[in-house]
Amino acid sequence: MNDILNALIDWVGSGLLGLSVWQLVIYTLVVTHITIASVTIFLHRAQAHRALDLGPIPSHFFRFWLWMTTGMVTREWVAIHRKHHAKCETEEDPHSPQTRGLKKVMAEGAELYRAEAKNAETIEKYSRGTPDDWIERNIYLKHSALGVSLLLIINVALFGAIGATIWAIQMAWIPFWAAGVINGIGHFWGYRNFEAPDASTNLTPWTLIVGGEELHNNHHTYPTSAKFSVKPYEFDIGWMYIRGLEILGWAKVRKTAPKLSLGEIKPADARTLEALIANRYEVMASYARELKAACAAELAKVKAEGGKHTARFAEFKQAQRWLHRDEDRIPVAVHGDLANARAASPVIDKLVTMREELRQMWTRTNVSAEQLVADLQAWCRRAEESGIAELQAFSMRLRAAHA
Repeated sequence: MNDILNALIDWVGSGLLGLSVWQLVIYTLVVTHITIASVTIFLHRAQAHRALDLGPIPSHFFRFWLWMTTGMVTREWVAIHRKHHAKCETEEDPHSPQTRGLKKVMAEGAELYRAEAKNAETIEKYSRGTPDDWIERNIYLKHSALGVSLLLIINVALFGAIGATIWAIQMAWIPFWAAGVINGIGHFWGYRNFEAPDASTNLTPWTLIVGGEELHNNHHTYPTSAKFSVKPYEFDIGWMYIRGLEILGWAKVRKTAPKLSLGEIKPADARTLEALIANRYEVMASYARELKAACAAELAKVKAEGGKHTARFAEFKQAQRWLHRDEDRIPVAVHGDLANARAASPVIDKLVTMREELRQMWTRTNVSAEQLVADLQAWCRRAEESGIAELQAFSMRLRAAHA
């Protein structure tokens, strides 16, 4: 009897495996990372955005793993995420901190997901093309809570009482990092490579924790790209896994972000216009660098004149921070400073004016392609005759671009 009792106590204390604390920590980090990889590769990039095709082996593995570790239903997750992109930053966005507040999205991201999952119209409209086979209908969808229940039993059996804690961490991992951090902070704070038409941002490099999903501004700019990183200093571990699956023949990438190609400088033509429109976010990011450089030059001049603590210096600082942003993303409180900076600097004013003219190349839908090419040629000519070094350099690069 004592032997049985001692064995029971040992099992409660260390489970069947008897792992050390560090082994338990490593196990927890590994399994939660597999869950993140399953979300970003299968649910997000393959299912929601069709950026890649997955073979049956990884596809079924990811579905099974997500059923066991999250209880999420593929069609529900995909529908909610597609609606997020379609209605981004509006009242209909299921989880935008811009409309619901950062605190609510961070603290109640899972609740917002579950609430939207009950919206039959959302699921019907946005879930097209998701798995609908026998196992999906009769196990993963019909018994979505069974997997996580089995996981609890397995964890406790293998690790003892601490297994329940590991299970709780697994259950909280996606709601916190994906539903909270990415959907919350990723639309509230961080750096932006591109002026995407929403508030998406890139976060600090947490790639080992969130699988590359922290590059959220890149993703919202190019949502159908299987690769989230676009800068040399960015690392997308999810893309590394996808490339590994490609090598094994288990995945096929359908699309990545467009890359602006540069050749010899020539007069702007239809190919230049095509390259401009296809790569407009990258082109405007390049233009933003020229605008910030012009603001920096103005700041240096004011500082050299001993005006570092003047209102003029503060206005150019605001211009350097905000003028490259789309107008609807600039706080109303700084509009006056930006207007003063433009009035004080013909160079900056010209750069801002011509940026808006360039943007019209892809926003005017009622103009023929021939007219747009003529307008682009005229824009390049005025830029190169402006006497502004930043405009001249930008126009020359633009004329070297091709689709």
